[in-house]
Amino acid sequence: MSDNQNGKTPAEASRSVDQIEADIAAARERLAGTVDELHTRTAPQEIARRQVESAKAKFTEATRTESGDLRTERIAALAAAAVALIGLGAIRRRRG
Repeated sequence: MSDNQNGKTPAEASRSVDQIEADIAAARERLAGTVDELHTRTAPQEIARRQVESAKAKFTEATRTESGDLRTERIAALAAAAVALIGLGAIRRRRG
């Protein structure tokens, strides 16, 4: 690679001001897009939306088979656990 008097390679020296400005504008557009995407991803509403979506997906995965049928044994276990917790809460209130 040979250098000219300005310390640039021949390819760099042959770029016009318009090409350099176009590269800078393109880089600026990419950066603006990245900043906008980061802003959107970190917005509280977007974070909450993703968490709700994730919770729904996990619930569906836990209560349905791959074919979409209900997993009655799991639903029954969850219902029994909920009843037990409600019962324990009621007993504590009566004693307290």
